[in-house]
Amino acid sequence: MLDSALSSVFGTADSLVASVSTVQFLMCCVASIVLGAAVACIYMFRHKYSKNFVVTLALLPLIVQMVITLVNGNLGAGIAVMGVFNLVRFRSIPGSAKDIGSVFFAMAIGLATGMGFIALAVLFTFIVGVVNVVYVLSPFGWPQQPEKVLRVTVPEDLEFDGMFDAVLARYTAEHELTEVCTTNMGSLYQLEYQVRLAQPGIEKRLMDEVRCLNGNLKVSLSNAQVSKEVL
Repeated sequence: MLDSALSSVFGTADSLVASVSTVQFLMCCVASIVLGAAVACIYMFRHKYSKNFVVTLALLPLIVQMVITLVNGNLGAGIAVMGVFNLVRFRSIPGSAKDIGSVFFAMAIGLATGMGFIALAVLFTFIVGVVNVVYVLSPFGWPQQPEKVLRVTVPEDLEFDGMFDAVLARYTAEHELTEVCTTNMGSLYQLEYQVRLAQPGIEKRLMDEVRCLNGNLKVSLSNAQVSKEVL
């Protein structure tokens, strides 16, 4: 009875689904659901996320599996689906690098289960999951010290060119003067440096020495604005 659900009402169709039994189809669906949940768990590990995206990620292998099962063996349908996927891509909001990687991960699992390679999909999920956990827990990819922004206020009559270079050379691994602007109706100058501290815990010593040079005017040290992680 259930096997009739896998038959087209148009009679014959050039698709793999016509030769798939109900048990085989349900096995692929169960595998897609379980592996989709695994993909969602891998994505959530040490990462900020929203419920909507996680649920979509968990359902994506099942959806892709259905599409691949239908178009497998039908070249025309495959080309049409490729065009639809392109439309979906351009109507979606760009995500972070991990978001996009996770979407491709889920789609790869759906491709495998849609073609009946359940064991391969399970093995692939396990390998990617282990490698992801290793990379996240390891220091791989992290900078030694985060980039910071140092803002120094100096009086207008002070010749500040090169004045702070010696102090910055002692306390930072790298530094660069990125902006000079006037403030307080032109009576003061504000210098902005992009710096990377040589070691953690030296912020107070750096700021104290800078204050001795700028006449104890305002000095601030803040985290640099982090750009969005995109591919």
